[in-house]
Amino acid sequence: MTDVLARLAALRADDLPVHTGRTLAYVFDSGLPEVDRVAREAVAAFAATNGLDPTAFPSLLQMENDLVAFAAGLLDAPDGVVGSVTSGGTESVLLAVQAARDGTPHVGRPSMVVPDTAHAAFHKAAHYFGVEARVVPVGDDFRADVAGTAAAIDESTVLVVASAPSYAHGVVDPVPELAALAAERGIRCHVDACIGGWVLPYAARLGRSVPSWTFAVDGVTSVSVDLHKYGYAPKGASLLLHRDAALRRAQLFAWADWPGYTMLNSTLQSTRSGGPVAGAWAVVQELGHDGYLELTRKALAATDAVVAAVEAAPALRLVAAPDSTLVAFTTDGTCDPFTVVDEMQARGWHVQPQLSHRGRPASVHLSVSAATLDHAEELRAALDSSVTAAVASGPVAVDPGVAALVAALDPETLTDADFDGLLAAAGMAGDPAAGGFALPERRAAINARLDLASPRLREAVLVAFLDRLARPGS
Repeated sequence: MTDVLARLAALRADDLPVHTGRTLAYVFDSGLPEVDRVAREAVAAFAATNGLDPTAFPSLLQMENDLVAFAAGLLDAPDGVVGSVTSGGTESVLLAVQAARDGTPHVGRPSMVVPDTAHAAFHKAAHYFGVEARVVPVGDDFRADVAGTAAAIDESTVLVVASAPSYAHGVVDPVPELAALAAERGIRCHVDACIGGWVLPYAARLGRSVPSWTFAVDGVTSVSVDLHKYGYAPKGASLLLHRDAALRRAQLFAWADWPGYTMLNSTLQSTRSGGPVAGAWAVVQELGHDGYLELTRKALAATDAVVAAVEAAPALRLVAAPDSTLVAFTTDGTCDPFTVVDEMQARGWHVQPQLSHRGRPASVHLSVSAATLDHAEELRAALDSSVTAAVASGPVAVDPGVAALVAALDPETLTDADFDGLLAAAGMAGDPAAGGFALPERRAAINARLDLASPRLREAVLVAFLDRLARPGS
């Protein structure tokens, strides 16, 4: 057993740190060791339980109902609101789309209207469930275009989507106007608050100006909010709330026409560990409203510090003033975002590159946690020195031959040989016996090449990349 645990520790050696306040993507850190301890013990205590049958493990049902009730209070939900605990924001979004589709069975070829800043999970839902995603470009303020949304709605539309906030830019869509469009036509409006749902209500209590987006807005029929983001719960736990039970009915699945037990599910999963439910419940009970208010104060103060650091750097430009705790910035012609990301990584800070989109430039994305506040001055210094280094090295230049190779590739017919050529051009060709490629520590050049590709080609290349990674021996 000791050997196995030592091997686990060794496997984690190259993982990103999750409790330093320096990882500004993928994880959300409260900076409170006691909260982390309670969460771990709760997950371990319920890891073997199964949420498949709520009568077999009534403790899980009680904890789920408690979490929904707590969230309902945050989200201004009316009496009668119902909800489910899911594995994450993507599952919550998938279920919102599935419920909208199956809740309007008279629509033969359903569609939903989404801003082009809506999370990719909506497009995954469209792909899985056969719902057409009608994409409306956002305005210059990066918020959903109300007039464009109205024009895209027709008799096939079953759902209008808004974000609170959008992931890429951190701004809240005009939810009252979008929800009114949906309500006028008798269709659903889902607010994706997976990022902001556990921050914006406390930001309002702290006196911050917060756009309207909750169930207090007439016409909002469902809201998704992640517990494992700014609820600071262990992965993976999210909530999907519906305004009333009738709206959730189509989400529930039952099947009796086989010789086994009658299957009854409230989410996409059947068997599901009670560990994440218990971990989330324990964290929410441990922190309560006062704890979350303080964590939100810290996260917002850290966000303000990041914004100030960006605005003080001549080579950087804030993409949009954040409504919550997400910050995106781009660069001028003296350097490029991808090199800034590499330089930040070299200084112990993990931030996320975002490729160019619809004529808007590439950017750097930060998901700021409460734990970051204690390191705000270190972050500012790291950003300053990273930008200085990026300016000194200059923007990444893509070899014209490589650019031509990228331009010639067809995402529909990308072959293994094509992918091998891209690996070689990127200097990533490695020992075939060890997986066939070697991922460099600095990835600005790779991101610069991807930035030249169309969205479809980016998808095809990254699917090929994931396919190579996810093989034994790689």
